[in-house]
Amino acid sequence: MKTDLSDFDFDLPAELIAQKPLPRRGQSRLLVVDRKMQAITHDVFSNLGEHLKNHPLMVFNNTQVVPAKIFATLKGKTVPLILVRQISHGIWEVLMKGKMKPGAQLSFHNSSLTGSFMKRNAECVVIEFSSQQALEKYLEEYGRMPLPPYIERKQEDSPAILEQDRKRYQTVYASQSGAIAAPTAGLHFTKGQLEKLKCHLHEIAHLTLHVGPGTFKPIRTDDFSKHEMEAEAFRITPKNWNKIVNGKRKDRPILAVGTTSTRVLETQEFKKPILKTKSGWTNCFIVPGWDFKNVDHLLTNFHLPKSTLFLLISAFAGEKLAKKAYTEAISQKYRFFSYGDAMLLL
Repeated sequence: MKTDLSDFDFDLPAELIAQKPLPRRGQSRLLVVDRKMQAITHDVFSNLGEHLKNHPLMVFNNTQVVPAKIFATLKGKTVPLILVRQISHGIWEVLMKGKMKPGAQLSFHNSSLTGSFMKRNAECVVIEFSSQQALEKYLEEYGRMPLPPYIERKQEDSPAILEQDRKRYQTVYASQSGAIAAPTAGLHFTKGQLEKLKCHLHEIAHLTLHVGPGTFKPIRTDDFSKHEMEAEAFRITPKNWNKIVNGKRKDRPILAVGTTSTRVLETQEFKKPILKTKSGWTNCFIVPGWDFKNVDHLLTNFHLPKSTLFLLISAFAGEKLAKKAYTEAISQKYRFFSYGDAMLLL
């Protein structure tokens, strides 16, 4: 199998990158791809249920995005940082650019909170904060949603824009705090639409995968087989695990809502019920040639060229059909990326 990353490149006009959400959830467009018929149709997201035959079990990622982006002052300059993972009390892995020496001090606006640079750890830096309690208070008051780099926000943006991000860069069913990026396929759903789907016998299950810094990590090698995914924490409760087991026993199709749900589902074997929560880490990297064992349908947004996510879509749809769908989406001016439109792969 060819593993040349350039085969998964495409030109995307900058104006198709959605910079903000539509006024209301569920207003997005929906590109429907029938893999068996090799057919593409256009619809709106509110009509999703009309395309779901045989009452699939829908599996959602209920992770909750932490407003983990804050601004610090370093050597008189303002620098953004994103808290990624707590190592111990007051010590965090942080996404932050720039060179620092051990002991370099960070200060924070309107707060006694300070931070001390300890070391660089792979893609992150390790910061020791003066007080975990003060940090949590600062995040609550000043923390912003850690939006992807392609969504342009400035430090001086209005409170209204930042509050909109807090509400809309979060699914309505998010309940398990710990992500630094949203599972964006779920952003389209309203509570009303979820209830309507349940009424039409579409059963719903949840799992948790805390989306980590790997979501921002580009593939830096021409041969994508050499790329290593960063591990992310997941958990599935017995109630939800057993729903999936029962669904598979009844040959009920599984619809993964998003690539994060897909990656967790594809790394598990749902053969028998469990009594204790299943948890662990996954660095599953799905590329063309992957043999899908659990996911029958996939709901997703439109992703970056040459990304791990577009490779996953190409694996599920087939390279030719994936490129055809993206070409169609671009020609019809669909909105791309996190705040963009959706695609249903049947």
